[in-house]
Amino acid sequence: MKIDITDYRHVYAIGDLQGCFAALKALLKEIQFDPSQDFIIFTGDLVARGEDSLSCLRFVKKLYDQNAAATILGNHDLTLIATARGIKKIKEKDRTQDIFDAMDGSDLIDWLRHQPLFIETVDHTPQLDEPKLSAIVHAGIPHIWSIDQVIAYANEVEQVLQADIARLDEFLKEMYGSQPNVWHDDLSDNIRLRVITNYLTRMRLSDAQSALEFEFKAGLDDEMPEGYQPWFNFNGQVERSHRIIFGHWAALQAKPIRQNVVAVDGGCVWGGELVAFNLKNEEQFKISNPL
Repeated sequence: MKIDITDYRHVYAIGDLQGCFAALKALLKEIQFDPSQDFIIFTGDLVARGEDSLSCLRFVKKLYDQNAAATILGNHDLTLIATARGIKKIKEKDRTQDIFDAMDGSDLIDWLRHQPLFIETVDHTPQLDEPKLSAIVHAGIPHIWSIDQVIAYANEVEQVLQADIARLDEFLKEMYGSQPNVWHDDLSDNIRLRVITNYLTRMRLSDAQSALEFEFKAGLDDEMPEGYQPWFNFNGQVERSHRIIFGHWAALQAKPIRQNVVAVDGGCVWGGELVAFNLKNEEQFKISNPL
């Protein structure tokens, strides 16, 4: 999906909500969000461990219907869809049962599965020397992929998620797993889709060949498995033309990485902060969970 953000007053990328609805309301008040002038791109994981996933889902969809927001699918959003289809059971830590009990729960989940895995934005504001491009994703982008590959591969998964129920279930049953853990052009069928999904929604560490490591969830100062580094250490192809904005990695606490790589998951649900990054002026806002 590509969004032209030129005509909005402010455009914000907001990191993982994880059901933290009180924090979302406080953050929107802090940034004085106006749905008639501003736009939000949520970087995925709207639901899961926070106090009110149902309200988060309803609210984001309401903004979407007002053309004031878009969202990317995160790994917890995909798990919600898989749970709704009977592929997964609700984890004890996930506070999502009220979504399945709600009268509009099925409609919300059906809407969610029609959301993208990747969003590209372009800003043609006249004051800019040239159009500003951003690549927004839940977890990251492997350094071996070009922007055209990211768009094409994300679209492959999106088409299946939005397909008829039989095809959707077929993929969801094969979606979970950490192997293969590296991209090959000759991957096919649901295994190919699994690897694409793992890169876009689960990646934190990779090696020089873009092989993935899934166990590490700590911060940049902690010891990492030998041969693996944060995916953004490899200065990938997409970063040469786009600012990459991502969530997913709560331990980073949305601290600065570098100008063209921006983390926005402040770990709100874990006692951290909910973060909004303004794509227009690069200003960052953070707010602690008020609960």
